[in-house]
Amino acid sequence: MTLPSGVAYREFDGEERLATRGEPVYGEPTAEGWRAWDARRSKLGAMYERGMDPGLQDGDRVLYLGAANGTTASHVADVARVVYAVEFAARPMRDLVDVAATRDSLVPFLKDARKPASYGHVVEADLDVVVQDVATRGQARVACANRRFLADDGRLAAVIKARSEDTVRDPEAVFEDALDDLRTEYRVLETKRLDPFHADHLAVVAEPR
Repeated sequence: MTLPSGVAYREFDGEERLATRGEPVYGEPTAEGWRAWDARRSKLGAMYERGMDPGLQDGDRVLYLGAANGTTASHVADVARVVYAVEFAARPMRDLVDVAATRDSLVPFLKDARKPASYGHVVEADLDVVVQDVATRGQARVACANRRFLADDGRLAAVIKARSEDTVRDPEAVFEDALDDLRTEYRVLETKRLDPFHADHLAVVAEPR
């Protein structure tokens, strides 16, 4: 895996940790312009820690679905040229707007990722990466609905949260069904569980069909 130049492992208090260059957001350790990227607070960060390549490169144009309060989106914005950050809930959106005030590349939208037509007139097409971190049923279908924004050579970096789909069903069965849905629009390149950082989460890297 080759990391973008804006992502690296740096030393914080004697420990090598994943980091990006940028202003701190959530009280994370900083050193010489780098800020630690806490994988326990970020599924995308956990993907890097698990050795996956989500496809993010310097200067990319990114659609981030399920941006919440902007913890991970802020790290992506340290690397990307523009991050269209979609969040449905009003409370975390207030935090996301505050984070966006410190990063010109981060553009927040109070929208429902299940309804891409509601932001399709603003978000450009042929994006380099779609990051999906929504907590709802039908997560794979959300990724498929937002395929319209992704370039043919782009990448999907998605996280399937088993307990958001079904609180009692076996996670492996949930993951298999989600992958079947994803394969209607994507070729799955890599999958990994995100333990020990996030229980019952499956990370997926895919490319458009």
